[in-house]
Amino acid sequence: MIAYLEGRLAEAGESGIVVVTPGGVGYEVEVPTSLLQSLPEAGSQCSLYTELLVRENELRLCGFATAEDRDIFRMLITIPKVGPRIALSILSTYRPQDLRAIVAGGSSQPLTAVSGVGKRTAEAIFHELSYKLKADGAEQVADATGSQQAGAVYRDVLEGLKGLGYTEAECGKVVQDLLKSQPDLDVPSLLRASLKALARKG
Repeated sequence: MIAYLEGRLAEAGESGIVVVTPGGVGYEVEVPTSLLQSLPEAGSQCSLYTELLVRENELRLCGFATAEDRDIFRMLITIPKVGPRIALSILSTYRPQDLRAIVAGGSSQPLTAVSGVGKRTAEAIFHELSYKLKADGAEQVADATGSQQAGAVYRDVLEGLKGLGYTEAECGKVVQDLLKSQPDLDVPSLLRASLKALARKG
C-alpha cells in the first residue's frame, strides 16, 4: 500500500501530477483540482497523502493535501455509484469542513454543483454522508477520550441539540471539546454544559 509520497514535482496536468521520489521513480497521481491550484512550481519538493486503488485491469494512485482529505475520499468511494472520478470531483468542489456544513444544513442541493452529480446521486451521497460524518464525530470523541461511552454520549447530546434547533456545524465542536475535557459527563450534564457554552458563543 502506498500511503504517503514525497519527492520532486516533475509536472502537473489538468487532473494529475507526476512526483519523482529521491530514488528516481516517477509516480503519476490523480488529485483534486483544488490541490492543483496550491501546488508549488515544477521542480519543487512536494508531499501527498495517497490512496492506491486496485481494479481488475488498472492501478490508480490518488493524492491529497491532508490525511483528512484522503479519509473523506475513502468514505466517498464506499457510496454506491460514487467512483474515484466523482469522489475527486467532490473534493475539488468542497473541503471536508464544507461537506460537514452541507450535512448540517440538511439539504443535498449543494452537492448538485459537483460535476457529474445529478439530483438522485446527490441525495444518495447526502444520505450516506449524514450517517458517516456523524459517526466520524463520535469516533473522534471516542479516540480522544479512550471511551466508547463518550462517543455514545456525544451522539445523544448532538441529536438533542439538533432537536432544539442547533445545527451540527454550530454545536458539534462545542460538544466535542466539552467531552474531551470532561469525558465522564453523562447526557443530561453534557447537554446543560453545551447549552451554556452555546449561549456564551451566541
